[in-house]
Amino acid sequence: MSVPFYAKSPENQGYIKNMEVVGFSDLNGINAFQMALYKTDDGKYYMYCGSFKGNGVNIVDVTDPANPVVAGIVYVSDPNVYFAQSTPKVQVADGLLIVALGGGVPFLHGIKPGDPALGGLQIYDLKKDPLHPELLSHWDTGVPNGMGVHRFAYNGGKYVYMPAECPGFVGFIVRILDISDPRNPVEAGRWWLPKQFKDGMVEGTYAVGHDAEKFWGMCHACNICPDHPDQLYMGYFGGGGIILNISDPTRPKLISQLMVQPPFAGKFDGAQCHTYMRLTGRNFAVLTNEGERFPFFTKDKILNGVHKGAQPMNNLHMIDVSDPADPTLVAEFPYPEVPENFPYPNFNDCGIGAPGPFGPHNIHEPMGKSWLQDDPNKVYCCYFHAGMRVFDVSDPYYIKELAYFIPPNPEKLLFDVPVPGPMIATTEDCVVDDRGYIYMDTWHDGMYILRLKDGI
Repeated sequence: MSVPFYAKSPENQGYIKNMEVVGFSDLNGINAFQMALYKTDDGKYYMYCGSFKGNGVNIVDVTDPANPVVAGIVYVSDPNVYFAQSTPKVQVADGLLIVALGGGVPFLHGIKPGDPALGGLQIYDLKKDPLHPELLSHWDTGVPNGMGVHRFAYNGGKYVYMPAECPGFVGFIVRILDISDPRNPVEAGRWWLPKQFKDGMVEGTYAVGHDAEKFWGMCHACNICPDHPDQLYMGYFGGGGIILNISDPTRPKLISQLMVQPPFAGKFDGAQCHTYMRLTGRNFAVLTNEGERFPFFTKDKILNGVHKGAQPMNNLHMIDVSDPADPTLVAEFPYPEVPENFPYPNFNDCGIGAPGPFGPHNIHEPMGKSWLQDDPNKVYCCYFHAGMRVFDVSDPYYIKELAYFIPPNPEKLLFDVPVPGPMIATTEDCVVDDRGYIYMDTWHDGMYILRLKDGI
């Protein structure tokens, strides 16, 4: 049997079902995190790849998915000054490329808190030359050398909705930016949970991140459904899934807050509530809990660490939002199928020797962009070590897995951060275009371009 072109070796080919790998790019050794696609008026497709390594955004020409070409790069800062810079999140709409800026995560990226990094957003014009975007403006969070901005929402128009740091607050709050003049962005509104406001807290009682109190709430991701542009859906970390009324962006108001932890999420996982996304044209939303990357864990850390013992389940949940003020959990997504001949019995015990914080990472988020597939009956998920998973959600109560691709294991580290755990394939983010091509990036190995088999 021939070895696939994307394999590392005959013994390291990955696992695939009901999909095919169309193309691959190593992205010139620059890690990709969130990606954003742009389709030009003349039919060219360009993928803009945010990164946690370095200060650039790769531009990949994916017009021919079988032959992706790194065609340019957007540098956001001077690496000699801002050596901890990351560009983890990007959005494209209305001919604008918007790049989130911040520092890296120490345990993932080998930097220290406070190392130099710009924070905020940079806005670029793509209309004149998508390969050489023109910088229009920089907007700063006001928190020096911090985490900046995370998984934000922009589907065109006047406002950007973002999880962002803010002076006087703890963690990411919601900040709403008016970019009607993209050369002069102005903050229009903000929203936060009460415990994020420092002046309202007793000194020393607030914390954020893996050392936080068990269910800390801070904004992680924002999402807009084109059917309901007056509602902002947010994964709010330990604050659960939150829906805001943004009909007046200067005064956002709480519609509902759905807590799913406990029993889900907690301990060693990532964002306890990662993403909350309403399905276009339907009265249902997907809510996710983030797992974590197993290379950073050992059996001893799991069994004897600060949050020792069994790890809570992280999963994708189906939520009935026919009444947004009364969101209701109605179904759970199935556990990802374990391939035949997979070296581990399941994805919870996946090379660590103890049950780890397994769970999903990112899902495809169309947000009404015409060049992206928006099929409300399918959910695409980068499931960390379970790879790319595609689910049929046409029946919201009986969700079925359609296909998967687990890429080959990496053979070298991209980041200069030693890892104590297993070197196993780790999928991060995904985008699906209007032609049906699925773009999936990985922690160490670049970007794969996939397609479902005919009839799936």
